[in-house]
Amino acid sequence: MSDQEIAKEIQLKHITTIAEKLGLDADSIEMYGKYKAKLPQSTINMEKVQQSNLILVTAISPTPAGEGKTTMSIGLSEGLNQLGKQTTVVLREPSLGPVFGIKGGATGGGYSQVLPMEDINLHFTGDFSAIEKAHNLLSAVIDNNIQSKTNSLGIDARTVTWKRVMDMNDRALRNIVVGLGGPTSGVPRETGFDITAASEIMAILCLSDDLADLKRRLGNIFIGYTFAKAPVYAKDLKVEGAMAALLKDAVKPNLVQTIEGNPAIIHGGPFANIAQGTNSVIATRMGMSLSDYTVTEAGFGADLGAEKFLDIKCQSAGLSPKAVVITTTIRALKYHGGADLKSLTDENVSALKQGLPNLEKHLENVKQFNIVPVIAINRFVSDSDAEIAAVREFAENNNVKVALAEVWAKGGKGALDLAQHVIDIVESGESNFTPLYDWNSDVKSKIETIATKIYGAAEVEYSSKAKKNLRTIADLGLENLPICMAKTQKSLSDDPKLIGRPTGFTITIREIEIAAGAGFLIPITGDMMRMPGLPAHPASENISIDNDGNITGLF
Repeated sequence: MSDQEIAKEIQLKHITTIAEKLGLDADSIEMYGKYKAKLPQSTINMEKVQQSNLILVTAISPTPAGEGKTTMSIGLSEGLNQLGKQTTVVLREPSLGPVFGIKGGATGGGYSQVLPMEDINLHFTGDFSAIEKAHNLLSAVIDNNIQSKTNSLGIDARTVTWKRVMDMNDRALRNIVVGLGGPTSGVPRETGFDITAASEIMAILCLSDDLADLKRRLGNIFIGYTFAKAPVYAKDLKVEGAMAALLKDAVKPNLVQTIEGNPAIIHGGPFANIAQGTNSVIATRMGMSLSDYTVTEAGFGADLGAEKFLDIKCQSAGLSPKAVVITTTIRALKYHGGADLKSLTDENVSALKQGLPNLEKHLENVKQFNIVPVIAINRFVSDSDAEIAAVREFAENNNVKVALAEVWAKGGKGALDLAQHVIDIVESGESNFTPLYDWNSDVKSKIETIATKIYGAAEVEYSSKAKKNLRTIADLGLENLPICMAKTQKSLSDDPKLIGRPTGFTITIREIEIAAGAGFLIPITGDMMRMPGLPAHPASENISIDNDGNITGLF
């Protein structure tokens, strides 16, 4: 059966029953119908957060369809619960860009899903809409101030870096001109759209401690300069209060359930190739407050989501993961060994072995943070015994724990070995999280540390625009911010064609965006775009709804 068919066969429990598993009664949650709820921040207990066990799920460099980190995270949480460990999985919300694009939904797969999958994959509780509205309110206020004669800050429109956003892959909106139509329609200027998942508002929501911190960060958003060369922030436009008001419900994490009736908290949805790629600090702390084990995931490979999770989110929120699961697929290893995408279901042990250096590099990356990794082989029906044996042999030779995880087919039962490995690592106390770099280091040093130590680059080059950005960062006194690299997920390098474990390459920094509200800098490498496009045949072609309201084609 398809993921959607499996999901429809599950008899959902009322959300109050799920809340009870977390020790919460009906009055402690805000229900959105029978199967969804918002959780108030009062459920966070920082003392319990320090005692809880945080497990990060990441992956090797993925194929275009992804390697199943969400599916693995859900399955692992089910397995841990089956072994008697009170566990909550904490995930990001799906963006409609991938849902209607090439990757599809982000609620897991098979018998390792969060439900109700249709609601979660579509509008859910409206968080993305609120983020979009808050972002575009600021855009409207900026253009209004530029045109204003009585309430003008004297903003130089040529310096405004703030774009608009929408939660859709729409490449035609990357570069636009606004303000056409004469004096009553605004001041003409070049701008564009980013996808909502790449919005700084999304990043702010996911890194904020609470509503007050959210409002403070919104005010610190850097807009551009006045004609007098003075920097302009959102707080200068007196708009942060209204933006925070729009986000008053979106800042609260969402409670849903897994197929096996265990709690799942879902909140925020930044991409890991163009943003920080992890759920919110509030949601993670909430999971840790209410559970002994909290399983969370970070987008794409360990070079992207995991690095940002550890260097940005963990340092910002004072979190310390006890273990890292590296989701690995036979098909991705063969792809990185040179096999054609169309042949990944054919047995090819030779190509697989040639792709193992990619896995080796991701293991090394995790170990650089002084955290113990475990390999989870996300099994597909096309995987042969010989191919699985080759990965097991590699793990044994490298003294790394490995588990065959059949979570898609078996749910928690397919993750029992993996769950036991995770428990063993946690109880051994071997992990002692250490950040890769000091935030107070200079910007170029931080960028080059990530590029050389995590990606394996030989050197970093900066365009003339990036060099100008570095001077701006220094002038604004923002050199002590961490780094959120925008880089292709398809390669450890900034060239998507360099598969496997490339060496001797140069990372090129095209420009560096300033996310002063979120509290990080965004060096953009290669040809990365913050507004993706749709494939020739998007997933939307297969999605429909009948007269009874039954949706089909979601996956």
